This record gives sequence, C-alpha cells and structure tokens, in this order.
Amino acid sequence: MVKKFLSFDKMITPSIIKVVFWIGVVIVVITGLITMISGLSYYGSGEQVFSGIITILLGPLVIRIYCELLILMFKMYDALQDIREHLTAGNKNTID
Repeated sequence: MVKKFLSFDKMITPSIIKVVFWIGVVIVVITGLITMISGLSYYGSGEQVFSGIITILLGPLVIRIYCELLILMFKMYDALQDIREHLTAGNKNTID
C-alpha cells in the first residue's frame, strides 16, 4: 500500500475532489444567501435577490460538472493503465 502511494500508482486526488465538491457547494450556497440578504437590505435590489437564487440553484450544478470532468480524467487514466497491463500480460503469453 505504501509502495503504491510513494510510486504514485494509487491516486488520492479523486478522493480529494469529492471533498472539494462539498466545500464548493457550501461556499456557493453561502454566497447566494449573502447576495439575497444584501438584495433585501435598504440599498439592495430585486436583481440581487434573483442573482442569489440563481447562484444557489446553478452553482452546485456547475461545481458538480467541473468535479466530474476532473474525476473523468483520472478514470480515463485508470482505464489506460488497465489496458496497458492487459496488453503487457498478453504479450508475455504470446512470447512463451
């Protein structure tokens, strides 16, 4: 296990990306709420309230898509590693 970690055979970034997703969702929701509350204040406008609602609704979706694209890169890497291992094992069988 430690050998895979030190030789970068096991990727830890996909696990970190999941944490980044939830942190991003919390930040987006808080930002949307602050925008809505400032829109309800004396100097605010309905435009800010609408912007806050849109931020709360679309922000997590955008963050999810971004994180999925990052994870997709790692899954493609894993698939290519499996293909390489399979081809290497197949070449050894044909040589014998």
